[in-house]
Amino acid sequence: MAASLTPEQCRAARGLLDWTQRDLAKASGITRHTITRFEGSKHVPHPANRALLREVFEAAGIAFIEPGETGVGVCFREP
Repeated sequence: MAASLTPEQCRAARGLLDWTQRDLAKASGITRHTITRFEGSKHVPHPANRALLREVFEAAGIAFIEPGETGVGVCFREP
């Protein structure tokens, strides 16, 4: 099963990286409009686009905390 990405994780990952939606759009090739709608919970992008966003974040050093006892979130990956 492919790993998911929630709107909250997307916003939090951008915040950790100090990226704007425009920065993420440029890094991923996904339109800023799509990112804005996704982060506002107004649109669920195609699973391939969500996977691409996650890959871009992971390449930039973000680790994803999957659902569990501690909840869902993001953090910087240890070097």
